[in-house]
Amino acid sequence: MSQNLNLKKSAQLIQDGRKPFIKITFPFNREDLDHVKSLSGRKFHGGQWPKFWTCPLKVDSVESLKWWGFKLDEKLEAFLEKKKLRIDKMKEDFQIPGLRGKLFPFQKKGVSFIEAKDGRALIADEMGCGKTVQALAWLQLHPEKRPAIIVVPASLKLNWKREAHAWIDNPGTQVLSGTKTNTPLTGDIIIINYDILSAWVGKLQQYNAQVLITDECHLYKSNTAKRTKAVKMLGRKIPHIIALSGTPVVNRPVEMYNALKLIDDTVVPNFWTYAQRYCSAKHNGFGWDFSGASHTEELHQKLTATIMLRRLKKDVLKDMPDKIYSILPIEIDNLKEYEHAEKDFISWVSKNKDEGAAKKASNAEAFAQIEALKQLAIKGKIKQAIEWIENFLDIDGKLVVFATHKNTIDTLMQKFGNNRAVKIDGSVSGQARQDAVDKFQNDETCRLFVGNIKAAGVGLTLTAASNVAFLELPWTPGELSQAEDRCHRIGQKNAVNVYYLIASNTIDEKIARMLDSKRKVLDSVLDGKETEQESLLSTLINEYKEPNYV
Repeated sequence: MSQNLNLKKSAQLIQDGRKPFIKITFPFNREDLDHVKSLSGRKFHGGQWPKFWTCPLKVDSVESLKWWGFKLDEKLEAFLEKKKLRIDKMKEDFQIPGLRGKLFPFQKKGVSFIEAKDGRALIADEMGCGKTVQALAWLQLHPEKRPAIIVVPASLKLNWKREAHAWIDNPGTQVLSGTKTNTPLTGDIIIINYDILSAWVGKLQQYNAQVLITDECHLYKSNTAKRTKAVKMLGRKIPHIIALSGTPVVNRPVEMYNALKLIDDTVVPNFWTYAQRYCSAKHNGFGWDFSGASHTEELHQKLTATIMLRRLKKDVLKDMPDKIYSILPIEIDNLKEYEHAEKDFISWVSKNKDEGAAKKASNAEAFAQIEALKQLAIKGKIKQAIEWIENFLDIDGKLVVFATHKNTIDTLMQKFGNNRAVKIDGSVSGQARQDAVDKFQNDETCRLFVGNIKAAGVGLTLTAASNVAFLELPWTPGELSQAEDRCHRIGQKNAVNVYYLIASNTIDEKIARMLDSKRKVLDSVLDGKETEQESLLSTLINEYKEPNYV
């Protein structure tokens, strides 16, 4: 026992002509033993006194030992200092050849962080800071690291494809759908959703992927879920793993354990040690409850010292514009029904185009047919839109959602009501209207505001949220701007993120494109004269007159 007490808790760099390694000694105790046993490549040497452990020389191992309170010798301290200087220089001089876009300074630092961690990192920036772009920029930095596999929620598959083509030079994306795996894998970048991953994991394991990116990585928190087992199987032999999540790790530590372990199993020891220390593990008489949080500041510091980078919007406001726009394309699930209705509309346009009858036809008839297409588009995307809203509310603060149809608003309220959401549409007026605003602004449990664009798009202050989403689009760009500005008002201290959830390959895309074009024209006119509704209608009809349609 006296010999054990004389041991010092120390770590030394050993260089004796062979590959350098770390020699570790400490007086026996269970906590330090679990820590050291979690180091990659560790070995115990017990044939002599003092007994000691060794592990390969790795930055993360040295950083972990220092965090655990081990006294580093001068050589290890110099090793760490040299590494930090290289990382700092990288942040200053970092260049990404061929990147098709300009990163904000804090995003550039995010890519350099991933690089410093050799492509094994957790980017935990607050939603709206561009985690997707940072991961894609690192892929562009390393075109030799292919294939890459990106696992995402179903509602974000098309967005990842869109962003990959916007930022990466010739990305070679392939989006997988369904559970039938007879489709050959040919993409340089494979994009797949969690729901079908278990069906594809065997085939993907044989594809020799070099990079695995998991978006919303808290979604594989449950060890019994198929998606979790599939992610673990897939990531087992992939050299670079980048996990993304806006969920604060310290709020629900248990949800992040699998992602942390997948990225670097030296950062946290076994689950039981992690759960006892950071999840406030308690036995409730039936089993163990790991839903709590404990020693959260220690966990945050430990992760930021090793594998995690987290920035809040308020911390990087100087780098960001007042508004950030994002298009989120969604694949509709009623494609055949939509295509049949669109074919009927095209036939109507074709029938009337030659004799100019389309101009003479009543706007009511044209509006009726176009509104039918718009309602089919929202019908086809509503399931994935709800999934996106659920993910958002699970991660971030408050959200304002705008729509136009009563059915859409009612569907959202049925899903998110029960004190989590309030609405303002044509049926809400007077004091009830103000009560809805006050609840959203002041009640932390009220996370979602659902508004009709006309009824709620003007005269309201909704600065409790800095995120706005449009499920349906109005007829004029002015209505869009007015609705966005419900959050972008005096008192708002964050940049406002504006999301357009667009049904892919539908009239949604055409209206969004036209509104964007007309908004640019509108913004350039000094008197701000509003674009007429009929102008958009005629532009829309003219597009359907093009030879590709008729």
